Amino acid sequence: MTIPLLNYAPKTQNERVSGYEVGSDAQPVIYSAENLYFPSDMDNLIEAAYRQIFFHAFKSDREPFLESQLRNGQITVRDFIRGLLLSNTYTRSFYNLNNNYRFVEQTVQRVLGRDVYSEKEKIAWSIMVATKGREGFIDQLLGSDEYLDSFGDDTVPYQRRRSLPGRDQGEMPFNIKSPRYDEYYRKILGFPQFVWQTSVRRYIPQEKQSKAGDPSQFLNMARSIRPAVNPLPRVSAMNISLDSVPYRGDRQTANV
Repeated sequence: MTIPLLNYAPKTQNERVSGYEVGSDAQPVIYSAENLYFPSDMDNLIEAAYRQIFFHAFKSDREPFLESQLRNGQITVRDFIRGLLLSNTYTRSFYNLNNNYRFVEQTVQRVLGRDVYSEKEKIAWSIMVATKGREGFIDQLLGSDEYLDSFGDDTVPYQRRRSLPGRDQGEMPFNIKSPRYDEYYRKILGFPQFVWQTSVRRYIPQEKQSKAGDPSQFLNMARSIRPAVNPLPRVSAMNISLDSVPYRGDRQTANV
């Protein structure tokens, strides 16, 4: 028996309202099959789809058959996205190495262009994965009203509301916020650990960098040299003999 999708609600009332955005350099580039004026535009659209789903596609990760169908107009962009989500690369890198909750979170980010609203939504989609399988879950996402209203059949999904007005920093990109491997598998696979620097390194142009023999290279060495200085002897006034102190009156008497 198939369990229907549980109801879930957005976290805030602002997410119920359509966003009013003004175009700028910070806004994401929208790739759509409706605006293909040059042959290179299709190449850019395919690369944008790979970046959205895989973040980066190596030569072995590409799907030449799906690309050929998309170029010939046999499938839509939405079908191409579906093929990438069901590909061996996405299955091996996202589905096999994550539990259902994390797989749902990453797929919602890449398909709907937003974070999951709450744990309740994550649980609802996880039940969908458990009952209808991965393919049924992906078809449900791509056929939802939210996806069709936001991207339709011809637009590549993108992270919506990446830059938010009134905030110094917008939302973090999904590939940084939710990498394909969690901390457990990163340790197993030997991934390097992230080390955040607290100090900013100063960039010096090449023409201003000191060359061999420049006296500035020896400045730190000269500062590190601390020559030993003999301290002055401290003599107490009680140890001074009055016989060794010249007396002015004797010299005046001698001159007389």
